[in-house]
Amino acid sequence: MQTKIKVLVTDDQKELALELKSVLETDDELEVIGVALDGFDALLQLKKTPADVVLLDIRMPNMNGVVATQRIKAEYPQIKVLILTTFDDSDYILSAINNGASGYLLKDIGGDALISAVKNAYAGDTILPAKIARRITDAAKFVAADREIKLMRAFGFSDREVEIAIMLYEGFTNRQISVALKLSEGTTRNYVSSIYEKTGSENRMEAVKAIKREL
Repeated sequence: MQTKIKVLVTDDQKELALELKSVLETDDELEVIGVALDGFDALLQLKKTPADVVLLDIRMPNMNGVVATQRIKAEYPQIKVLILTTFDDSDYILSAINNGASGYLLKDIGGDALISAVKNAYAGDTILPAKIARRITDAAKFVAADREIKLMRAFGFSDREVEIAIMLYEGFTNRQISVALKLSEGTTRNYVSSIYEKTGSENRMEAVKAIKREL
C-alpha cells in the first residue's frame, strides 16, 4: 500500500484553510494532518505530527509565511513548503524563495491544479505560476539594474550573465533560475559555469563572494 503524502494547511482565514483541506482530501494519495492558523501554530503542529508538504499563507499575523518558511526549513529541511499568495504579494516573493520555499500557489488555484502542485512539490519540483514567475524575473531585473554596470566592468559579464549572477547572489538555486527565466537547466548550468570562470571561482560560494565584493 502506497504511503500517503502528509500535508499541513496553514492560513489565518480558517474558512479558506478548511476549504483547501476539503479539496486535498478528495485525492486518495494525500492526507491532511491538520490546519494551522499562523506560523507559530504550524511549527507547534509539526512537532506533534510530521508533514511532507506544508501550505503556508504568505500574510499571517504573529508569524508570516516568509519567516515560517525559514523556521520550518531550518528545523525540518526535508519538508517541502508551498506559499499561498495573491498576485499583490510580490514584495515577499524573493524573500520566501531565498528561505527555501519550493514554490508559490495563487489562492484562486483550481482543485486539480492544487492537488498536482502538492504532489509535484513533494517530488522535488519548483512550483511557480506564470504570473509569479514573471514577477520574479521583473524583481531580479529591478535589482540588477542598479548593479549591472559594476558587474559588467568587473567581470565582463553578458546581460544574461549579470541577471543570473545577481540571482545567485540573492540565493536562487539553478532550478529556480531556470523556471523564473524560462531556461533549460542545462543552459542555466552553462551560464553558471561561465560566471565561475569569469569570477575566478571554483564553486558557488566563491562566486557569490566575488560578486558580493563588487556590489
